[in-house]
Amino acid sequence: MMLQLGQIAPDFVQDSTQGVIHFHSWIGTAWGILFSHPKDFISVCTTELGAVAHLASEWAKRNTKVLGLSVDGLKDHAA
Repeated sequence: MMLQLGQIAPDFVQDSTQGVIHFHSWIGTAWGILFSHPKDFISVCTTELGAVAHLASEWAKRNTKVLGLSVDGLKDHAA
């Protein structure tokens, strides 16, 4: 399934570094950005995550929530 701007993403439930996410409840009325984070401890991925986190106040001003999707599990992220 390919999503395009303005389409509603499917609902899902997922464990995350912030606890369990019920996607549609978590996103609420905000805009959402889902981005791929392929692997922990890869320099490009670490830089991207840092840049996204650094912009947290800008995302909030725009009523936008960002969610990084990764192939690694929660234990890997905690390291």
